[in-house]
Amino acid sequence: MTFAKHVECVEFGRERGSSQVKYRVSKGHHMGLTVRSLEPSLHFYRDLLGLEEKFTWSPNAEYIREVTGYRKAEFNISVLEVPRSGLYLELIEYKNVEQVEIDHRNGNPGIAHIAFQVDNLDDFFAFLTENGVKSVSNPTTPTIGPNEGGRIVYMIDPDGYRVELIQTQHSFGAFEPNV
Repeated sequence: MTFAKHVECVEFGRERGSSQVKYRVSKGHHMGLTVRSLEPSLHFYRDLLGLEEKFTWSPNAEYIREVTGYRKAEFNISVLEVPRSGLYLELIEYKNVEQVEIDHRNGNPGIAHIAFQVDNLDDFFAFLTENGVKSVSNPTTPTIGPNEGGRIVYMIDPDGYRVELIQTQHSFGAFEPNV
Protein backbone atom coordinates (compact mmCIF):
# COMPACT_ATOMS: atom_id res chain seq x y z
CA MET A 1 0.00 0.00 0.00
CA THR A 2 1.40 3.36 -0.94
CA PHE A 3 1.30 6.26 1.48
CA ALA A 4 -1.35 8.05 -0.62
CA LYS A 5 -3.63 5.01 -0.56
CA HIS A 6 -3.18 4.67 3.20
CA VAL A 7 -4.06 8.35 3.76
CA GLU A 8 -7.14 7.98 1.56
CA CYS A 9 -8.41 5.03 3.64
CA VAL A 10 -7.72 6.63 7.01
CA GLU A 11 -8.86 10.11 6.06
CA PHE A 12 -12.36 9.01 5.19
CA GLY A 13 -12.63 6.16 7.71
CA ARG A 14 -13.68 3.77 4.96
CA GLU A 15 -12.31 0.55 3.68
CA ARG A 16 -11.22 0.72 0.07
CA GLY A 17 -14.18 0.31 -2.26
CA SER A 18 -16.77 0.76 0.51
CA SER A 19 -19.09 3.71 0.99
CA GLN A 20 -19.67 2.83 4.64
CA VAL A 21 -17.76 4.77 7.28
CA LYS A 22 -15.90 2.30 9.48
CA TYR A 23 -13.89 4.57 11.81
CA ARG A 24 -14.36 8.17 12.85
CA VAL A 25 -14.22 10.52 15.78
CA SER A 26 -17.68 10.52 17.35
CA LYS A 27 -17.38 13.79 19.31
CA GLY A 28 -14.96 16.04 21.18
CA HIS A 29 -14.06 15.01 24.74
CA HIS A 30 -11.49 17.42 26.19
CA MET A 31 -8.30 19.32 25.46
CA GLY A 32 -5.32 19.04 27.75
CA LEU A 33 -2.52 21.44 28.61
CA THR A 34 0.64 20.51 30.50
CA VAL A 35 1.34 23.19 33.12
CA ARG A 36 4.24 23.92 35.49
CA SER A 37 1.93 24.38 38.46
CA LEU A 38 -1.83 24.10 38.83
CA GLU A 39 -2.36 27.17 41.01
CA PRO A 40 -1.30 29.91 38.53
CA SER A 41 -3.12 28.08 35.74
CA LEU A 42 -6.29 27.72 37.81
CA HIS A 43 -6.11 31.41 38.62
CA PHE A 44 -5.88 32.24 34.90
CA TYR A 45 -8.47 29.82 33.47
CA ARG A 46 -10.92 29.68 36.40
CA ASP A 47 -10.62 33.04 38.15
CA LEU A 48 -9.81 35.32 35.21
CA LEU A 49 -11.35 33.60 32.16
CA GLY A 50 -14.34 32.17 34.02
CA LEU A 51 -14.10 28.45 33.22
CA GLU A 52 -15.85 26.30 35.83
CA GLU A 53 -13.66 23.95 37.88
CA LYS A 54 -15.30 20.52 37.82
CA PHE A 55 -12.72 18.63 39.89
CA THR A 56 -9.08 18.54 40.92
CA TRP A 57 -7.29 15.34 41.85
CA SER A 58 -3.96 13.55 42.04
CA PRO A 59 -4.63 10.18 40.41
CA ASN A 60 -2.20 7.37 41.09
CA ALA A 61 -2.82 4.74 38.44
CA GLU A 62 -0.40 2.69 36.38
CA TYR A 63 -2.45 3.10 33.19
CA ILE A 64 -1.93 6.90 33.28
CA ARG A 65 1.83 6.45 33.53
CA GLU A 66 1.69 3.90 30.71
CA VAL A 67 -0.42 6.00 28.33
CA THR A 68 1.69 9.16 28.94
CA GLY A 69 4.99 7.27 28.68
CA TYR A 70 6.24 8.51 32.06
CA ARG A 71 6.66 5.40 34.24
CA LYS A 72 7.62 7.29 37.43
CA ALA A 73 5.42 10.33 37.05
CA GLU A 74 2.90 11.67 39.51
CA PHE A 75 0.08 13.89 38.35
CA ASN A 76 -1.97 16.78 39.70
CA ILE A 77 -4.94 17.40 37.43
CA SER A 78 -7.74 19.95 37.27
CA VAL A 79 -10.64 19.68 34.86
CA LEU A 80 -12.56 22.83 33.94
CA GLU A 81 -15.63 23.26 31.77
CA VAL A 82 -15.77 25.86 29.03
CA PRO A 83 -19.06 27.77 29.53
CA ARG A 84 -22.00 26.83 27.29
CA SER A 85 -19.94 24.38 25.24
CA GLY A 86 -19.82 20.93 26.82
CA LEU A 87 -16.03 21.05 26.27
CA TYR A 88 -13.51 20.47 29.02
CA LEU A 89 -10.00 21.78 29.59
CA GLU A 90 -7.68 19.43 31.50
CA LEU A 91 -4.71 21.08 33.21
CA ILE A 92 -2.00 18.52 33.99
CA GLU A 93 0.96 19.12 36.29
CA TYR A 94 3.57 16.36 35.90
CA LYS A 95 5.85 15.54 38.86
CA ASN A 96 9.06 13.46 38.79
CA VAL A 97 9.73 13.99 35.08
CA GLU A 98 12.42 15.91 33.25
CA GLN A 99 10.91 19.11 31.90
CA VAL A 100 12.31 21.12 29.00
CA GLU A 101 11.28 24.70 28.27
CA ILE A 102 9.82 25.19 24.81
CA ASP A 103 9.09 28.19 22.62
CA HIS A 104 5.27 28.57 22.56
CA ARG A 105 5.13 31.08 19.72
CA ASN A 106 2.52 29.90 17.22
CA GLY A 107 4.90 29.60 14.26
CA ASN A 108 6.74 26.65 15.82
CA PRO A 109 5.67 23.15 14.70
CA GLY A 110 4.07 21.11 17.46
CA ILE A 111 2.66 24.18 19.21
CA ALA A 112 -1.08 24.67 19.60
CA HIS A 113 -3.36 27.43 20.75
CA ILE A 114 -6.86 27.39 22.14
CA ALA A 115 -9.60 29.90 21.39
CA PHE A 116 -12.57 31.12 23.38
CA GLN A 117 -15.42 33.33 22.22
CA VAL A 118 -16.10 36.35 24.42
CA ASP A 119 -18.82 39.00 24.44
CA ASN A 120 -16.88 42.25 24.92
CA LEU A 121 -13.27 41.74 23.98
CA ASP A 122 -11.97 45.24 24.63
CA ASP A 123 -13.31 45.39 28.20
CA PHE A 124 -12.19 41.80 28.86
CA PHE A 125 -8.72 42.63 27.51
CA ALA A 126 -8.50 45.64 29.87
CA PHE A 127 -9.54 43.42 32.81
CA LEU A 128 -6.95 40.76 31.96
CA THR A 129 -4.08 43.20 31.43
CA GLU A 130 -4.97 45.02 34.67
CA ASN A 131 -4.57 41.61 36.33
CA GLY A 132 -1.07 41.11 34.89
CA VAL A 133 -1.91 38.92 31.90
CA LYS A 134 0.39 39.49 28.91
CA SER A 135 -0.71 39.54 25.28
CA VAL A 136 0.96 39.13 21.91
CA SER A 137 -0.65 42.36 20.69
CA ASN A 138 -3.53 44.68 21.41
CA PRO A 139 -6.99 43.59 20.21
CA THR A 140 -7.46 43.99 16.48
CA THR A 141 -10.31 43.80 14.00
CA PRO A 142 -10.15 40.98 11.43
CA THR A 143 -10.67 42.33 7.90
CA ILE A 144 -11.27 38.98 6.17
CA GLY A 145 -12.33 35.46 7.02
CA PRO A 146 -14.81 33.91 9.44
CA ASN A 147 -14.23 36.56 12.14
CA GLU A 148 -14.38 39.58 9.79
CA GLY A 149 -15.60 42.67 11.60
CA GLY A 150 -15.20 41.16 15.06
CA ARG A 151 -12.36 41.60 17.55
CA ILE A 152 -9.46 39.24 18.26
CA VAL A 153 -6.36 39.00 20.47
CA TYR A 154 -3.87 36.37 21.68
CA MET A 155 -3.33 36.39 25.42
CA ILE A 156 -0.45 34.46 27.04
CA ASP A 157 -1.24 32.06 29.89
CA PRO A 158 1.16 31.42 32.83
CA ASP A 159 2.97 28.68 30.88
CA GLY A 160 3.27 30.56 27.60
CA TYR A 161 0.31 29.02 25.75
CA ARG A 162 -1.39 31.39 23.35
CA VAL A 163 -5.06 31.79 24.23
CA GLU A 164 -7.05 33.39 21.44
CA LEU A 165 -10.03 35.48 22.51
CA ILE A 166 -12.57 36.20 19.78
CA GLN A 167 -15.58 38.47 19.70
CA THR A 168 -17.59 37.56 16.60
CA GLN A 169 -21.10 37.10 15.31
CA HIS A 170 -19.96 34.43 12.84
CA SER A 171 -19.33 30.70 13.03
CA PHE A 172 -16.37 28.76 11.63
CA GLY A 173 -18.83 26.19 10.30
CA ALA A 174 -20.76 28.75 8.25
CA PHE A 175 -17.71 30.35 6.63
CA GLU A 176 -17.16 29.82 2.90
CA PRO A 177 -13.83 31.18 1.66
CA ASN A 178 -13.65 32.76 -1.78
CA VAL A 179 -10.92 30.67 -3.38
